[in-house]
Amino acid sequence: MNYQLFGRSGLRVSELCLGTMTFGEDWGWGASQDESRRMFDAYASAGGNFIDTADGYTAGSSEKMVGEFVQSERERFVVATKYSFSSRPGDANASGNHRKNLTHALDGSLRRLGLDYIDLYWVHAWDQLTPIEEVMRALDDAVRAGKILYVGVSDMPAWLVSRANTLAELRDWTPFAGLQIEYSLIERTVERELIPLAQAFGMTVAAWSPLASGVLSGKYSSQSAAKENGGRAANSEFVQLNERALRIADEVIAVAKEVGHSPAQVALNWLRSKPSVIPIIGARKFSQFEDNLACLNWSLSQDAISRLDRVSQIELGFPYEFLGRPGVRNFLHGGLWDRIRR
Repeated sequence: MNYQLFGRSGLRVSELCLGTMTFGEDWGWGASQDESRRMFDAYASAGGNFIDTADGYTAGSSEKMVGEFVQSERERFVVATKYSFSSRPGDANASGNHRKNLTHALDGSLRRLGLDYIDLYWVHAWDQLTPIEEVMRALDDAVRAGKILYVGVSDMPAWLVSRANTLAELRDWTPFAGLQIEYSLIERTVERELIPLAQAFGMTVAAWSPLASGVLSGKYSSQSAAKENGGRAANSEFVQLNERALRIADEVIAVAKEVGHSPAQVALNWLRSKPSVIPIIGARKFSQFEDNLACLNWSLSQDAISRLDRVSQIELGFPYEFLGRPGVRNFLHGGLWDRIRR
């Protein structure tokens, strides 16, 4: 396991993050405590130190397990959790990004984890209501109180994250050091705004669903989809199969056969090739997790990366494609674009 600095901080986190949304069976699926412990132990034995959970995962069981698992070596681990989801349906203030919910949720997470402080606290998702000034000030107050050390944000538009960090810089509040987003060969639309945002602010990107809910695990292909439901692949809230997704899955499988590793490892190593991107790996079964972890043992060639880039390429849209036109660049740079060092 190698390590990297988390955002513009001195915090060292491992190159793979352990995702624990599957820790617990309260939702009717997931991993038992024993299976979760096996995954945690394997991750820790490989040198992993970055653990990601949330207050709402498996009705709080995930946080309880994480707290129990890290207890004997608490200072070794970077424990991250999140707030914003509802803890009491029907209660208007028991969810969202606002200060009251943050205060209540943070105390609940500390209690379930059994910790004195949380290393990294994520805003789980934008609630589309709370002023961003309130969010950033409340997070900074929690940092100054010693309850959390660093802050990050998940599932928020790029323009709002940019405004949040600019306000933090101007007002001497704690800025977001990390950005947690869905990112995979299937989901690359984040490259339009969110990835450039992270690069501009020096934020680490934690990529959730790096296997696109199993689409890139090798389970799905154009051939398997053709056999299912008379040629119509079943879609769900988590698995979206369409012509593009199946084409990407086919290429991942082809590369996997050529390099002698699993499709899941291929998909994870494509993400690992991106600067400052940390895949969040998690599974329901230890065998799946063990296979994911083995991506650390090798790297993709540049040729394989280019093949995967091409098959999964997206349209950047306006204004990026407009600004990339040679004629526009000539107008803007006097024909010198290719001669300007960047």
